[in-house]
Amino acid sequence: MKSYVLSAAVAAILAGTFLSCGKSSSEIKIGGVAPLTGEAATFGASTKQGLDLAIAEWNEKGGIDGKKIALAFADDKGDPAEGATVYTKLIQQDKVAAIVGPVMSKVALAGAPICQAAQVPMISSTATNPKVTLVGDYIFRACFIDPFQGTVGAKFAIEELKAKKAACLFDVGNDYTKGLSEFFRDKFKALGGEIVAFEGHATGTTDFKAQLTKIVALKPDVLYVSDYYNDAALIAKQARELGYKGPLVGGDGWDSPKLTEIGGAAIEGCFFSNHYAADDTTPIVQEFVKKFKAKYNAEPDAVWVATGWDVVMIMAQAMQKAGSTDGAAMAKAMESTEFALLTGKLKWSDAASGHQPDIEAPLVALEKAVPKFIGWVRPSDIPAP
Repeated sequence: MKSYVLSAAVAAILAGTFLSCGKSSSEIKIGGVAPLTGEAATFGASTKQGLDLAIAEWNEKGGIDGKKIALAFADDKGDPAEGATVYTKLIQQDKVAAIVGPVMSKVALAGAPICQAAQVPMISSTATNPKVTLVGDYIFRACFIDPFQGTVGAKFAIEELKAKKAACLFDVGNDYTKGLSEFFRDKFKALGGEIVAFEGHATGTTDFKAQLTKIVALKPDVLYVSDYYNDAALIAKQARELGYKGPLVGGDGWDSPKLTEIGGAAIEGCFFSNHYAADDTTPIVQEFVKKFKAKYNAEPDAVWVATGWDVVMIMAQAMQKAGSTDGAAMAKAMESTEFALLTGKLKWSDAASGHQPDIEAPLVALEKAVPKFIGWVRPSDIPAP
């Protein structure tokens, strides 16, 4: 990955630009960054819906201290180089007071140093790489980090499923899936469980029976499958064909209608962790779903819309609490506040430890091919070894 390093002169210019931004008597301008083109275009389109809905909600209530929020949105194309370009433009030319986004960690790692140098707060909606917020004290995220989901799955398997033995199956060519299984394995063992099999498969595999035959023979109580929805569905079907009757557990990569289309009855009684659940009965979620349906005549998707809405809410509340669009004041306001979001209650560690999030994750059960919210888990709920 390319490294984007700003000279002291450029950093000073950007910082000066920021200090003058947000002073319009009629509006406060914030930047939004997500991919509208490229391989992750659907992620960006959904994220922008969430941004737009949240901004409209704030403006309907009078904005922030009487100033309406205006969104300057940029397409990062899912590319770090393009991300660096649009971040610079938003700060230098559009003079935004803050930036919400991006979606992808690789783009966040390109944009974060630019925001940090300019003292422009940035909140990524779904950049889960732990390195993102280590860039500096103006950088935040609204989502949990990669190590969290595996530990959530392990806690759930031990405490709720009463599992004593578990097996893991994952794509060895994908850092996300491999990492989730490693974190599940480590926490499951730390909580007193036994890992009877830890099996990898090559990327692009469609026949998992060699690994599953070994796993089924060891009689695990639970099978942790950290793969994305397509592989997870095929693994579930093939595991059932080989006689495995226990539950499968996975992460947010399962979240797609294709999971049930492909997996059918095989995924019945299985579970996964996610960022958001539309059937959560808390008022904040149900009010959001109602507003989304009214505006877009559709159901909000599980991750991108909800997290897009969340980052605007965080930034707007921070500005309101700070009484200012000064970057340092907003960052301090964010650090000292616990936020009630669609994706759960969120608070951060301090800047010295990288603003790591303590945010809840909803657990979802699959009942008759329909995801059903069953409860929240947050990092502080999980005991240390």
